[in-house]
Amino acid sequence: MKYLIVGLGNFPPEYWKTRHNIGFRVVEKLAADADIPFSSTRYGDMAQIRIKGRSLLLFKPTTFMNASGRAVRYWLGRENISDENLLIVADDIALPFGSLRLKARGSHGGHNGLRDIEEKLGTREYARLRFGVGNDFSRGAQADYVLSDFDDQEQATLPARLSQAAEAVRSFCLAGVDNTMNLYNNK
Repeated sequence: MKYLIVGLGNFPPEYWKTRHNIGFRVVEKLAADADIPFSSTRYGDMAQIRIKGRSLLLFKPTTFMNASGRAVRYWLGRENISDENLLIVADDIALPFGSLRLKARGSHGGHNGLRDIEEKLGTREYARLRFGVGNDFSRGAQADYVLSDFDDQEQATLPARLSQAAEAVRSFCLAGVDNTMNLYNNK
């Protein structure tokens, strides 16, 4: 069984530590845990890991976040992966820092990366793992906030939160979306 796990982010190096790039950091954690490097490929960087007979294609689009849909559509088609085996990992300002929320389907919730994926796939029927990045910003400063680095306190707990997110991704592939939601949502 094959899965496409897409971490959303912005590719230029100056964005690597930002809140908006937490999706990249989660798929990088999965690859690092398996000691598998990413390689450049069409529309992004990819690493492939195997877990108990399942193949996980870990993908970081090199398109900017707001144009991720074309890359996701391409790799789903090229690898003949069904929408139910797609998981998008993205930041969420509506959730407290470090909390996780997995959903089997749903709206983009104002997230431009998810909006573009929804438009390009023509469906909302794909799983998404939202990683809370908090919302400590003043009115109108959302863009600056998500493009800012985590503070020192968040940085200290980030490794543990990334490990839990990586566990949730593995659970999604092994135990399914419903079981994983029960285990990890808001934990």
